[in-house]
Amino acid sequence: MENCLRKIVAQETFTRNEAKEIMHEIVDQKYSDMQIAAILMGIQTRGVTVDEILGLRDGLLETGVHTDMKPYQVIDIVGTGGDGKNTFNISTCSCFVVAGAGYKVAKHGNYAASSVSGASNVLEAHGVKFTADNDALKRSLEECGFVHQHAQLFAKGMKWVGPARKALGQLGTPSCFNLLGPLVNPCNPDYQLLGTANLDQQRLYHQVYQRIGIKYGIVTSIDGYDEISLTGSFKIVYNEEEHVYQPEEFGMQVINPKEIYGGSTLEEAKEIFDAVLENRSTLAQKNVVLINSAFAIHVIEQQKTFNECLSLAKESLESGRALQCLKKYIELNS
Repeated sequence: MENCLRKIVAQETFTRNEAKEIMHEIVDQKYSDMQIAAILMGIQTRGVTVDEILGLRDGLLETGVHTDMKPYQVIDIVGTGGDGKNTFNISTCSCFVVAGAGYKVAKHGNYAASSVSGASNVLEAHGVKFTADNDALKRSLEECGFVHQHAQLFAKGMKWVGPARKALGQLGTPSCFNLLGPLVNPCNPDYQLLGTANLDQQRLYHQVYQRIGIKYGIVTSIDGYDEISLTGSFKIVYNEEEHVYQPEEFGMQVINPKEIYGGSTLEEAKEIFDAVLENRSTLAQKNVVLINSAFAIHVIEQQKTFNECLSLAKESLESGRALQCLKKYIELNS
């Protein structure tokens, strides 16, 4: 601990292995909440490095619960959260659209951080009961194309940093652990579409994913949404290329932020979620789900044109297959 704090005071960085060991020692309860807060504050003050993120990720995965979705190649669709926009459950809706298009989706999600409804909130509102049982999770993936891994059942190390993160949060100070959620999916997905709230985060995750070695797309809306919001231009970074797009390039209108608002209660959020998958939502709500779904499919199928991927997403939603995935998922997991 003394060496750890000495490096923090000197604003020195940790190697990947040192960061992993810190995570192990936190899980072994070798640090007090005050000491953990000091470490997190020190890292936040000077800025977290790629090696530190990777090391903490290694530690969280090694001390957590693993799932095995092989032989399937799965995709996770997730946002970092914390953008303060309170949109409806766009990523989770997109998961069912992608599953309805015939792909396997293994989501890793949690309760909301800055919005009314996170992935776990909206699924729980449908009567879903979360489990860490691998057989049950794999059955869900096999029979409906979708599985949700509720973060609190898997990343056990997050429990021990909770009090320190909460204390820092009350001071308006985030921590590097805010960045780790999307990186610790317990099944180590083959593909991931990640939404970040700003370009700095996008660049950081790009460097991290290059080291992890999966196929990915990282999207950010230039006006600060951690998904493709259609409220203006957006940027996507793949493994080997990047692009900036306008909604009009895909035949979609720029929308008003109010049109993708997630409501003020969980009941309102659930109603919007259901309306989208039942294909009775507003055009703006439908389009924002379709374009996120299409980019997720494009991460998997980069040999296809984007318009082909968009057609697959549209077919999934309008045919009712996305809704059938949701209904089957609820049946299997209630």
